[in-house]
Amino acid sequence: MPEQFLYETLNAVESMGFLKKEIPDSVKLNLNPAYELREYQIRAFARFFHCYKNDFPNKSFPLHFLFNMATGSGKTLIMAGLILYLYEQGYRNFLFFVNSTNIIEKTKDNFLNPASIKFLFNQEITIGNQRVRVNPIQNFEGVNQNEINICFTTIQKLHSDLTTEKENAITFEDFKKHKVVLIADEAHHMSATTQEAMSVIRPTWENTVQTIFEKNSDNLLLEFTATHDYTNPAMVEKYRNKVIFRYDLP
Repeated sequence: MPEQFLYETLNAVESMGFLKKEIPDSVKLNLNPAYELREYQIRAFARFFHCYKNDFPNKSFPLHFLFNMATGSGKTLIMAGLILYLYEQGYRNFLFFVNSTNIIEKTKDNFLNPASIKFLFNQEITIGNQRVRVNPIQNFEGVNQNEINICFTTIQKLHSDLTTEKENAITFEDFKKHKVVLIADEAHHMSATTQEAMSVIRPTWENTVQTIFEKNSDNLLLEFTATHDYTNPAMVEKYRNKVIFRYDLP
């Protein structure tokens, strides 16, 4: 019998009532109150909180999870909630990347613009009795350690910045010196090397992300996609203990 995916193991844990579906105040009170969390979004959060705090089969560091959730299921709201939760856990630096400039601009608006109809956070963010701001940044040097610092970029620009020396650009050293949460949207675009099952390593987006992720054992890689390949043996092997939640809209 094939080994289970992580989400299947968690399905069993959930069915036995061992997953606490309590949303901490740091998340609940700081997301935009116009968005009432749906039942499956609460389940997605519960799985992350459980796996972040507890052991699970083949848990390894740095932590890497994939949320396989349908288009329209509110993946960006999950990202915003995880940023709030991880800030409370001591993280200050976040890297959001995707393959499309258009998605970057929409996400920046959703994360940074309180006037946007799709703004994801409450008008004021308060965590641990401290007012917290969300700042867009270019790199992680000299950032305010009391705030949420997010670098927004495309996977193409990230690869270029890291492999070509540029002023004020993000560097490999950033991910060694600072613990960083990497958030990949439309993450299926990032797995070309694994999908091709290449025997020869060459500089690719996937290799670049893997390199920066592994620079610090406290780094986190959170992937989000509506499209995940469960048939490719190389993808099955890579993601078996990383797919934390699988959700298709009814």
